Amino acid sequence: MQDTDNEIQKLLNSMTPITLEQMSDIRLMNRLDTKYVASKAQLLQLLGLVQDKYYVQETLSNRIIPYLTTYYDTANHLMYTMHHNKRARRMKVRVRTYVQSNDTFLEVKNKNNHGRTKKKRISVPSQDDFRKTEGATELVMRKTGLHLDNLNAVVRNKFDRVTLVNKGKTERLTIDFNISFHNFETSNDHGTDQLVIIELKRDGNVFSPVCNLLRDIHVHPTGFSKCCIGMALTDTSLKQNNFKPKLRKLEKINGRHFIDHEL
Repeated sequence: MQDTDNEIQKLLNSMTPITLEQMSDIRLMNRLDTKYVASKAQLLQLLGLVQDKYYVQETLSNRIIPYLTTYYDTANHLMYTMHHNKRARRMKVRVRTYVQSNDTFLEVKNKNNHGRTKKKRISVPSQDDFRKTEGATELVMRKTGLHLDNLNAVVRNKFDRVTLVNKGKTERLTIDFNISFHNFETSNDHGTDQLVIIELKRDGNVFSPVCNLLRDIHVHPTGFSKCCIGMALTDTSLKQNNFKPKLRKLEKINGRHFIDHEL
């Protein structure tokens, strides 16, 4: 795995960087998301193809950025069940930390029946100390109808993220890998080895230069929730019939069964 990660780093180093400040006009908080499931070998192919078409985000001199995210749900896993049952309208509540800067946000994501995602967030002190932040309870209630006190931590993930921006600055492409999970209810941990999650984020169905490139390397759109798949991998008691095709896809990417990975 280390050799592959080194190759990924080399390809990223050869791309033109872009700063967060330069990306400020493409925040895409009200956006259309398209997800893709790939392997690290396919990621290497993609990075070779986009060298002159995309910028790579650079933060604190780094192009691979670590993230830490904790997802919250009700005692009966309402949000997980909504997603599993293919409800068009669904929601997620999470606390995300950008590990290098330690900036942390309480975020609520809502997806409507047109496939459009809206995200609202507020800055909070830390992963563990956010409930008393001014506006936290109001944000969750307004966007989900649920009280923050009735939500518990269910699963946490760590991953590395690369963010690409097309030269026209009309879209962002996030690439997540080295994803690992910890389940707070079962205490189970799980890694994902060769898995790569690519997400195209844009305002509406505008032209995207990456779509054809992904198709050329046999990577096609597919729904994928890191939260829900992480919960399914770490808690076999949860209903997961509708996630089984994705779980089989992950096994195929790795060529074997997953190895548990301590978070």
